[in-house]
Amino acid sequence: MPQLDTPVRLGVQLQPQHVTYPQLRDAVARLEEMGIDILFNWDHFFPLFGEPDGAHFESWTMLAAWAEQTERVEFGALVNCNSYRNPDLQADMARTIDHISARGTGTGRFIFGTGSGWFARDYEEYGYEFGTAGSRLDDLADGLARIERRWAALNPAPTREIPVMIGGRGEQKTLRLVARHADIWHSFVAPDEVAHKLDVIARWSEKEERDTSGLIVSNELRDRSEADADALYAAGTRLFTLGFSGPEWDYDVVRSWLRWRDAKNA
Repeated sequence: MPQLDTPVRLGVQLQPQHVTYPQLRDAVARLEEMGIDILFNWDHFFPLFGEPDGAHFESWTMLAAWAEQTERVEFGALVNCNSYRNPDLQADMARTIDHISARGTGTGRFIFGTGSGWFARDYEEYGYEFGTAGSRLDDLADGLARIERRWAALNPAPTREIPVMIGGRGEQKTLRLVARHADIWHSFVAPDEVAHKLDVIARWSEKEERDTSGLIVSNELRDRSEADADALYAAGTRLFTLGFSGPEWDYDVVRSWLRWRDAKNA
């Protein structure tokens, strides 16, 4: 660990707030044409910043539309909130989106990014029990086990082993779930923290008796310099995500990070 021979990939998180859906659809088309590797949205019901009651769109229905719209990119939520939907339903939705996105190749492009949830307003206004950080993580642990069982039982099965991305940094529960289930670990930790967190994951992997030698390390680029990205790369990060705000999308920033990615992969 980590999987250092994996090419650097660039993911762009299109934030589904303060924009119209045609603006989002056009951004998806342009970003795929530009050559990004993964498109993400987020799973919330209200804007996270800016006007709190501004325009906002739901995650999973949007992802199904992206599955039909796109041809090449992988895509998913960064990240899904486990609390908002029954885990078996999540598994079925993911499998269906996987099949929708398999047009032409027979292999889907959906990434199942998930986490325990944190945005209290979503819970309060949509009638979910907020609980505690610990109880939400316990629910995520139960949910991931159910999702994996449901994927194994669905007919038709997913077109591939759907990659699981888990977001978070907590060492007692979250990183144990990473060791137990994840193909991708996403966080916002500083470059000098990555090695320690990977050591924690490795220790949990031994207890879970699961091989995590192929784990992909993911981190965020927004408000970071190329020097920061270089340090994350040196620490083992291979998936870099960029938060992207509309409606005035700054495509020059994406181009600069695409050049950086291509230089790393040269």
